[in-house]
Amino acid sequence: MKLHQLHKSKKTKRVGRGGKRGTYSGRGLKGQKSRAGRKLQPIIHELIKKYPKLRGYRAKRREKKIVEINIAILNEKFKGGEIINPKILIEKKMIGRIKGKIPIVKILRRGEIKKKLIIEGCQVSKGAREKIEKAGGVVKSKMKSEK
Repeated sequence: MKLHQLHKSKKTKRVGRGGKRGTYSGRGLKGQKSRAGRKLQPIIHELIKKYPKLRGYRAKRREKKIVEINIAILNEKFKGGEIINPKILIEKKMIGRIKGKIPIVKILRRGEIKKKLIIEGCQVSKGAREKIEKAGGVVKSKMKSEK
């Protein structure tokens, strides 16, 4: 017995060489897979082409997290003449930090307000601003109000 007789490796089928398989030799009809010397694209290349082109990894837009609070809640939790800003809202546990950062706070007009409140560093809707100022409060906002 010799070394080459120990391991009889099964030969792979060489398709497309004529012989007893008919005209197409088991390759089917037309197309890229039926041709001689065919080269298919790598799958990863097709996946990359499907993604939209972005200008760098920093181009991804991040949504700003806005926490909304209604006037009615501020009327319940605060006394007249108190200052309201995002830090105080976090201290009173009315809002929480988002990923360790102080979120943007927007005050909305739902509910009634009867106390004079001083609001700083928060976004305020038009309706809420009118109600706060009508009650005698002040809105000192550096951030532009939306809506």
